[in-house]
Amino acid sequence: MIFDFLLFDNFSNHCLANTVEPLRAANDLSKKKLYTWRFLTLDGLPATSSSGMQVTPQSALAESRGDVLAVMPSYRFRDFGNANTSRQLRRAANQYGIMAGLDTGSWLLAKAGLLEGYQATIHWEELSAFAETFPAIDARRERFVIDDNRITCSGAMAAFDLTLHLISEGHGEMLAIDVAQLFMTIGSVHAHSLNFRVGTKTSDKAISCMQENLETPLPISEIAKYVGCSQKTLENRMKAALKASPQSVYLRLRLNLARKLVSETDQSFSEIAGRCGYENASAMTRAFKAKFGQTPRNLRTQG
Repeated sequence: MIFDFLLFDNFSNHCLANTVEPLRAANDLSKKKLYTWRFLTLDGLPATSSSGMQVTPQSALAESRGDVLAVMPSYRFRDFGNANTSRQLRRAANQYGIMAGLDTGSWLLAKAGLLEGYQATIHWEELSAFAETFPAIDARRERFVIDDNRITCSGAMAAFDLTLHLISEGHGEMLAIDVAQLFMTIGSVHAHSLNFRVGTKTSDKAISCMQENLETPLPISEIAKYVGCSQKTLENRMKAALKASPQSVYLRLRLNLARKLVSETDQSFSEIAGRCGYENASAMTRAFKAKFGQTPRNLRTQG
């Protein structure tokens, strides 16, 4: 899937990183090129962020097409809501399957007439003005909203939640959990959208409990008690939400930590085994090889 980020001067580094980095992590963790991304501007000239970071785009918007166009003006967005921007965005709507407004990008999409009849959100500081200025849009106070082929997002932290959701929808919730674990944001795997599913809060709470108890794994019955349901209910809800049992999710979290420690530290395999809830290095090695297709020693040797 190709993501193109349309940047304007004073765009938010935070918002951009919270979108691109999870995509990069999904590629790394899956060992596949699931996502590619490019940076664009309206005229093909560099854009400078609110903190002074300059990004040289790969091309101008008119020369590009892809799967998702993410419009990211952030600060001073009203200055860019002119006829030229609207004209180019309307043309781009024919070149991209999905149009997304991140942070205050929703305003520019609305100004171009691309959100009429849709549910949408924007940075909450601008929500009241957004609703008053564009009455044909069903403005929502949500972290992000997905309505058909329109995506809108309220800010930088919500952009991370949105990206995890898209990874989950495209390549499975377990990969989204892997990405969330990498960034230590397990609780962000699910957030508000028109496609929010019942039962995910139970799963998130159980996963958070597992994450806090990797070194000394708890029985699933204890995790169910912590969540406030029976073990059978927890198993049913996690299978419905994640298509995986609590046991397999717990194992995945422990082995993901083991892989991270093997790759990024010089700790002994015995020490890593202990930190990941294994009695000894041999037990961890067997599970590690079954999950990743190679031993911890092979992974560390490869660097």
